[in-house]
Amino acid sequence: MKKIVLMLVAVMITSFTFAQKIKENAVPSVVKNAFQKQYPSAKEVKWEMENGNYEVNFDLNEVDHSVLMDVNGKVLETEVEIKITELPAGVLEYVKNNYSGQKVKEAAKITDAKGIITYEAEIKGKDLIFDSNGKFIKESKD
Repeated sequence: MKKIVLMLVAVMITSFTFAQKIKENAVPSVVKNAFQKQYPSAKEVKWEMENGNYEVNFDLNEVDHSVLMDVNGKVLETEVEIKITELPAGVLEYVKNNYSGQKVKEAAKITDAKGIITYEAEIKGKDLIFDSNGKFIKESKD
């Protein structure tokens, strides 16, 4: 019985950590207004809830973007798609040495609210995060 309860709790916790798509009318006006003010030319706007914050995915000048905002419209993180060749030196070498036979499918530059830059390299079902110098930080499931 304890195992079943623990499994149910684990499922509930993990289900809340994933982003959930929401309709634009469910986004508070303060968040939408802050987004529209910063990105008036955004196209194909899609909203999600992620750990109590609002993530907006959109296209700007034919480049994929993502912005994470809190309930007050403050930007917590931005993510911009980049070319794989724009990743810092060492990222592709790390992938080659540690993920034999796999290639980077997509790449992104992430900037947090403090201006700290990290890079994301997506390989088969995983996101690899690197610091601005190309040093490996962590792996997470895509």
